[in-house]
Amino acid sequence: MDDREIIALYWARAEQAIAETDRRYGPYCRAIARRILPSPEDGEECVSDTWLKAWQTMPPQKPACLRAFLGRITRNLALNRLEALRADKRGGGESSLALEELGECVPAGGSVEQAVDERALAAVLDRFLAEQSEDSRRLFVGRYWYMCSVAELARQYDMSESKVKMSLLRTRNRLRQRLIEEGYDG
Repeated sequence: MDDREIIALYWARAEQAIAETDRRYGPYCRAIARRILPSPEDGEECVSDTWLKAWQTMPPQKPACLRAFLGRITRNLALNRLEALRADKRGGGESSLALEELGECVPAGGSVEQAVDERALAAVLDRFLAEQSEDSRRLFVGRYWYMCSVAELARQYDMSESKVKMSLLRTRNRLRQRLIEEGYDG
């Protein structure tokens, strides 16, 4: 079943939409949740919450790319769950380290002004990533979107860990500079 047919099931409020979504995108969403959350149980719960959120938002939303739509929901839910786990002093791991690294150059969230500016910041980030080399972009997205470890990235792209770390550092520094130029000096 293709994305268009799955979305039509959501719009028809057919419960089969959930089963078809899990069949097609379950492994993808579970991989995202697993990279962020410390336990498989938390990951499974996060994926279940993703299906619920998709059910609640379609309709009225009709995503152009179902994979990206579901991936974003999963990632946001997993990051929220991770934040709750860290607040309970039970979190940690690779995703916390990746978020700390990225936190050095991305402004801290929380204020009303920054919430309003979120789309502008996303546009700056999109333009920045489009200007990077393919290797830099793949490493950056792998680390900070998919929360891959440096070792995983090194294996996946046949690089040394030190080369991966240096590439990520340089990309973060370029991002930090771009954000300052764009007025995000937080």
